[in-house]
Amino acid sequence: MALLRQEVDPDEVGLDGKALDRLDQYFAHYVDEGRLPGYLVAVARGGRVAHLTTHGRRDVAAGLPVEADTLWRMYSMTKPVTAVAALLLMEEGRLSLDDPVAEHLPVFADARVYDSGSGADLRTRPAAEPMRIRHLLTHTSGLTFAFYHSHPVDALYREANLESSVPPGANLAQTIDVYASLPLQFEPGTQWNYSVASNVLGRVIEVASGQPLDAFYKERVFGPLGMTDAGFQVSAEQAGRLSELYGETEGGSIEPIPGLPLHGRPRFLSGSGGMVAGAYDVHRFMELLRRRGELDGVRLLAPETVDLMTANHLPGGADLRSFGSRPHDEPGNAGVGFGFSVSVVIDPDRTSAPSGLGTYGWTGVATTTFWVDPSRDLTVQFMTQVRPRTSHTMFPDLKRLVHEAVTD
Repeated sequence: MALLRQEVDPDEVGLDGKALDRLDQYFAHYVDEGRLPGYLVAVARGGRVAHLTTHGRRDVAAGLPVEADTLWRMYSMTKPVTAVAALLLMEEGRLSLDDPVAEHLPVFADARVYDSGSGADLRTRPAAEPMRIRHLLTHTSGLTFAFYHSHPVDALYREANLESSVPPGANLAQTIDVYASLPLQFEPGTQWNYSVASNVLGRVIEVASGQPLDAFYKERVFGPLGMTDAGFQVSAEQAGRLSELYGETEGGSIEPIPGLPLHGRPRFLSGSGGMVAGAYDVHRFMELLRRRGELDGVRLLAPETVDLMTANHLPGGADLRSFGSRPHDEPGNAGVGFGFSVSVVIDPDRTSAPSGLGTYGWTGVATTTFWVDPSRDLTVQFMTQVRPRTSHTMFPDLKRLVHEAVTD
């Protein structure tokens, strides 16, 4: 186990310590009000951690504090790791961005696309173009989630027992078969819809590499980067460091809720949301991206590949808010594009919080987030474990408070 530590005083790297204290006070207030159990926040500049705060509890009932080695369920912050894993295979020639997904997963060979109607009157047509690997990476595949309740295809996902994105008891391969039996919402590459695409990509990685997803991650990503606590399960030795998971009640307080089944190897290996990790692991992953594919003498990806991953790939160069109904039209999506499993700031003047051009990162449903700001050589992570009833309203304030601390 490696531990994240503060390495430098804030003023040595152009950060205002008093402003960072205000950040701590802001989130401590959430803990004091019972809206967060506890949190960890870390700000690094030039790769050196200049601010690291832990506050509150990782387990409220047991009185266990958040510590630098606390483990967190990453949920959707797994997706950028899945993208890196796929790009490793691309550089080795075992995948191509333009490969039809059906070349690796034949169950998608006869994909159909929603045409009209709903329920018993829903009509589909053959897909005009194949779903490709790049569409999985950019969430332009036509796949969806069951919980949106905004499209007739979402209802088909619910009928297929995909409320949690996996049929009860199914493994990854079996789950992909269910996805492939359902129509796409739209022609691949024409729209953006956040979806189960990273699970499909995880299965592509298994087929292309000949390894189970957890084994490939450990050998090719976690091991080389020194992400010593990252994985799809927690060992007996790690279990005491895992944070309890909480859900937000109607009144804004929190209560414990069931989380990912991490004690023992899960039957379903989710490239979309199955990872657990500590703050040191997240810092190492951010550093790989900030340094454009290399860390401590180990090069995982070419600089150009990381540049490609962190560029906007939305149709027509649009931002996320251009794609209609929720979850795409939220104010925080203005001025923000999408790369390979990361958001990318393309118009800082339109974003809901201060952001440098080209800033990229992603969030998890348990209120975790990370971002890399190349223009300021800045990396930030925030960890807690609360599934909110609505969107992550505190993240714009986190960005504002961090950027108020930048003095140069």
